[in-house]
This record gives sequence, structure tokens and C-alpha cells, in this order.
Amino acid sequence: MRSLLFVPADDEKKLSKGADTGADALILDLEDSVSLARKGAARALAAQYLEAARSREGGPLLYVRINALDTDLWQHDVAGVVAARPHGILLPKARSGEDVHTLSIALHHEEERAGAAAGSTRIITIATETPISLLQLHTYVGSSARLEGLTWGAEDLSAELGARGNREEDGRTWTSPYRLARDLALFAAAAAKVQAIDTVYVNFRDADGLRQECREAVRDGFTGKLAIHPGQVAIMNEAFMPTPEEVAVSEEIAAAFAAAPEAGVLSIRGHMVDRPHLARAERILARAKAAGRR
Repeated sequence: MRSLLFVPADDEKKLSKGADTGADALILDLEDSVSLARKGAARALAAQYLEAARSREGGPLLYVRINALDTDLWQHDVAGVVAARPHGILLPKARSGEDVHTLSIALHHEEERAGAAAGSTRIITIATETPISLLQLHTYVGSSARLEGLTWGAEDLSAELGARGNREEDGRTWTSPYRLARDLALFAAAAAKVQAIDTVYVNFRDADGLRQECREAVRDGFTGKLAIHPGQVAIMNEAFMPTPEEVAVSEEIAAAFAAAPEAGVLSIRGHMVDRPHLARAERILARAKAAGRR
């Protein structure tokens, strides 16, 4: 998933336009963008949207951001949407891998009640919105077979820290605590062997800033990004799609090692490449193939 677009689950107009944005995934939001008074209505609308989407071919993957596990809302969220077969759940404000495990058990019970395939509901977690989670990122490794992605968040974290801001005066560069959170989230995703998803870029009118942040995310190893506005989607899709040159080189590396399976090091285009280069090439080809199916 290159682009994952948040859509308030209680906004029928935005929901109706979501499938046409080009996003690889929509995140139907029951949390921050929905007032307490609207939680029940949002839950019902999300389920209706998911049910209707099941009758359509193609379209984006559909996730639901539930409320945090330290609220009395999340179990109602899970019970309200799992029968409608979302592709997955986005878990906010996670405190450790134990929260992922707790959610996984709840999903198992709801799948049984709904007659859904066991393990069919995947989990993406936002792993840096609470300070305690940053101290326990290693616990996400092996927390659940359902875990398929890990992302990070700076807005809630800055509120928890009492920070006056999370970016430098240029409005684009993360300050030190949030660079640390970003980097640790990237390492945790790699250790858990799940997709590393970069956080939102809140200035949705700054296309150049978003493009630069996407380039930096791709450079460092992130494979997708959260979006808060449809206008951000095309930039993300382009940035996280491997370039034709990257694909061509990766194909050459894969073909060379396939022809010489015992080799440890080979020469490709005047450069020495080894098994880590092959692993990187295989990831690039997998990403290109997945994006081509969308």
C-alpha cells in the first residue's frame, strides 16, 4: 500500500468519493475525526460502506481505525464492523505489542460470530502515539500473525509530551524527538517483517513539502504513507512506486543470481552486488508487482 487515505466514517459525502481518489487503501476513521456524539452513527455508516463495497470489483483496500484500547469504545467498534468484512483494523495509541495481541483475540471472536475466515482481518498499528510504546517497540515483533503494518504518529505524541511543536521553523523538518520516533518505528517494522508506513503530512496544501517527505521516506525504507487529503494521493503513489530504472536493475540482479545460484557476489553494470542487494531487488520487484495490480 503506497497511499492510505483517512476518511471520516460519519461523512457520507467523503465516503462516497473515497473509492475514486486513487488511494491504495481507505481508512474509515472512527477515532479522532468523529465526535463522541457521532461514534455510533459513524460505526453504522462504516459497516454499511463495507457491506456495499463487497459487491463491487476492485477498488481500494478498506481499513477501519477504531478507538484506542484504553477507551470503552473499541470493543463496540470491533463488534460493529468485523461482520462487514474490512480488510483490516488500524489500531491507534497502542502501548505495546500486548495491545495488538488483545485486539487479535477480539477479532478472532468476532470473525467466529460473523462466519468470517479466521485471521482474515489484518492489523496495522500506530506505534508511537504514546511514550510508553516507544520504550517497548520490540514487543510488536511476533505480537500477532495478523500484524501487517506499523506506522508512527507525531501529533498525539507531541500532545503527550507537552511540546509546543514537532517540526522546525521551516515547517517541514521534524524536531529531534520525532525523528527518533520515526526511526525507531522504521526499525520495529523491519524487525517484525511488516510494512513500514510513514505518518501524515498535515500541510495538505504544500505539495512540494509532501513530495520531499515522500522521497526521504522511500530513501530510508518506508513503503507507504498515511494521507489526510485526496490531493496527496497521487504524489504518494508516484513516490512509492519503484521507478522503471529501479525495476530494470532489480530484474537484472534477480536474473543474474537465478542463473548462478551458488554465487555470493556478482558484477552488475560495473558494480559488485551480493545477497543483500538481491534481497533489496526482490522487495522492489514485489512492490512494483503489487502496485501494478491496483
